[in-house]
Amino acid sequence: MICVLGLMYCIFSPRDPRHVATFGRWFGRMAPIFGIKIEVRFPQQVTLPQNCIYIANHQNYYDMVTAAYVVQPRTVTVGKKSLLWIPFFGLLYWLTGNLLIDRNHGYRTYSMLTKLKHTIKNRNISIWIFPEGTRNRGRGLLPFKTGAFYTAIAAQVPIVPICVSNTTDKIKLNRWFNGIVIIEILPPIDTQGYSKKQVRGLTRYCREMMKNKLDELNAEVTKSEYHGL
Repeated sequence: MICVLGLMYCIFSPRDPRHVATFGRWFGRMAPIFGIKIEVRFPQQVTLPQNCIYIANHQNYYDMVTAAYVVQPRTVTVGKKSLLWIPFFGLLYWLTGNLLIDRNHGYRTYSMLTKLKHTIKNRNISIWIFPEGTRNRGRGLLPFKTGAFYTAIAAQVPIVPICVSNTTDKIKLNRWFNGIVIIEILPPIDTQGYSKKQVRGLTRYCREMMKNKLDELNAEVTKSEYHGL
């Protein structure tokens, strides 16, 4: 229903980057249907940048309900081209202004990431990228690809990490309550002091920071749910 209504809504202003946050909230409001309570945490006394690269851990299809809830205004996501073939959702994903890349062709992917540095400033948008490149499906935080970090350095915009606590094997559709999911937005990381030669170091730094925060969030959720029982 969301996809059908969304297609009718977006057809009058296609590819407008404001739509992504709007429909992210729509999908996020489905959380109670899946029996989860979402808790969002923003960095204290920090204003999120107008233009930046958001990076987040990518777990499973439930990211549509959890991570999508915190997509900020004028932020578009980067997804694989095959998403376009998902009935209704794929067309809505494209029509809202998100970007599609062909991961089977490395040169095309690199070309797209190179163009993003101009797109960020020219369209006054932020970009959301899953640096793992695929869903980790409970295997822990996978190694990061460097594309998001290369783009941030080239565009001279900050990186904002977003950590979503574990949802793998947590959500059972036959239960009324499946616990809490904590989403924490970390403080922006300035990239202006980095050169392109330092992209791998920046990639490792961000991954380690997110891994440590995810360990904290997962431990906190487990503890709170244990005491809640």
